[in-house]
Amino acid sequence: MAASSSWILLLLAATFTASASAATFTIKNNCGFTPPMTLAEFTIGGSQDFYDISVIDGFNIGMAFSCSTGVGLVCRDSSCPDAYHQPNDMKTHACGGNSNYQVTFCP
Repeated sequence: MAASSSWILLLLAATFTASASAATFTIKNNCGFTPPMTLAEFTIGGSQDFYDISVIDGFNIGMAFSCSTGVGLVCRDSSCPDAYHQPNDMKTHACGGNSNYQVTFCP
């Protein structure tokens, strides 16, 4: 799928390939969006990027999520303190625009 210059991405545990320079993502073995699922969420494209981990829809796999200019988040179980558990938890973090991201499943 193609992405515009400012976009939001929800990443769940599925095999995918990505090209930041072409702003395209290809999902393989699409598992669908059936809860429970741990999500890495980020909004990029401005002077700041925003990112978080969410277990609002449930937890299915551990995840570490880091930004090259921000805080690293780790979620190994359903009670992890770094993740959103409710929509108003205030767990979103910011980093500089054009940052690099790393998502690790089962950290």
